[in-house]
Amino acid sequence: MVDVIRAWHPEVPQVQEVLHARFDHHAYPAHTHDSWTVLLLDEGAVTYDLDRHDHLATPAAVTLLPPQVPHDGRSALADQGFRKRVLYLDPEWLPQSAVVAAADAPTLLGTDALTTVTDIHSALADPADAFAAECGVLALRETALSRLTSTAETASDAPLARRLREMLDDRLLESFTIAEAAAQLGAHRSHLVRVFTSTFGIAPHRYVIGRRVDRARRLLLSGHSPAEAAAESGFHDQAHLTRHFRSTLGTTPGVFAA
Repeated sequence: MVDVIRAWHPEVPQVQEVLHARFDHHAYPAHTHDSWTVLLLDEGAVTYDLDRHDHLATPAAVTLLPPQVPHDGRSALADQGFRKRVLYLDPEWLPQSAVVAAADAPTLLGTDALTTVTDIHSALADPADAFAAECGVLALRETALSRLTSTAETASDAPLARRLREMLDDRLLESFTIAEAAAQLGAHRSHLVRVFTSTFGIAPHRYVIGRRVDRARRLLLSGHSPAEAAAESGFHDQAHLTRHFRSTLGTTPGVFAA
């Protein structure tokens, strides 16, 4: 039996589906997906056959299953199920050249991959954080490419980073995607996120949240209510402002204003 906590299609570029589930006894037969499958285990362990080779998935690492490569899956622990969170990403998320490499080595070790995937799921929990989720998916692409390919882009593009920052500043109160920004700036999405983070030391979505929190802080000090500050700072609603305000400044808008 499986207790599915939630399965949905978020409005985030390159994310086809998100699944949070717990399996008590179920074992997957051999099957394939037309998407890249990013598996994060929260409890238990899973043994699986990928392209006729045995592998083990645990909470200590991210598992990356390539599209159209057969795999199965079952609990690796007797009388114990497993709990998982899964991202299904567009087949074009990684180049075709990465499929064979991922089939040979599907485990992404290291805290960077774990942290990135955890942050993506946290952002996907709130539609207002779709921009953060999109940036996370692009950051995960860079991590995966660095493990699966032998070459890497090293060119610096600070002017491009500055153009994106100007766009983020000009459209601070709007909702738009990195995909839209990349199309307007004539750059690849993941390259755009990478050069911005490298140039300014902060990811684009964190830059936007910081600017919006700063704007809300000034509005609160000018006598605006938390609801007004949220609406005039680009946040989805007061709850969205409160969560990021507390995370950034260590207190709520209401307490800060008082």
